[in-house]
Amino acid sequence: MFNNSETAQQVAEFLLQIKAIKLQPANPFTWASGWKSPIYCDNRVTLSHPTIRTYIRQQLTLAIQEKFGVVGCIAGVATAGIPQGALVAQELGLPFIYVRAKAKEHGTGSLIEGDTTLTGQRVVVIEDLISTGKSSLQAVQALRDAGYEVAGLAAIFTYGFDVADENFKKANCPYITLSDYNALISYAEEFQYILRADVDMLKQWREDPANWG
Repeated sequence: MFNNSETAQQVAEFLLQIKAIKLQPANPFTWASGWKSPIYCDNRVTLSHPTIRTYIRQQLTLAIQEKFGVVGCIAGVATAGIPQGALVAQELGLPFIYVRAKAKEHGTGSLIEGDTTLTGQRVVVIEDLISTGKSSLQAVQALRDAGYEVAGLAAIFTYGFDVADENFKKANCPYITLSDYNALISYAEEFQYILRADVDMLKQWREDPANWG
């Protein structure tokens, strides 16, 4: 992952300030998977804040250049990765495509949207958030199946689940994120977004989210 503690802390600060990330240890959220969670992340909120949106765009761009070098195309993952990916592509002056969650059931039946002549390009995939990595890696595989060379994936935030690391490793897909769960909890504790007594509970959730609560 992108090893920049200053960026990780700044992104964590932004996400908490605008409530893109909410921490509720005493009143957990329920994810679509059915997991109970003391944290909820919606990085779409960053798009409504120009200063934060710009910072994330610039930092994703720097991270991509540092980690992946020269690439020919940027691909967003539907839906939340699409606007972030388009912003990064604009910053880099590169073509942009995106991967649907499933192929269209009408028209061309496309799974990948954009200029189809770009097949063969070296591409970086953009996500807003990594949990288990399943949906992100489905997009990676779709691009590979279509003939793209996937250099890796970049995202704003990761929960840091071991299963995500394992899934990306199995898929032979390196990934980077601007911030992560450890940086978030550290900042949240220091600036009193959470009580000190909540920290152990939040760490326990990250270790076994499926059975927590």
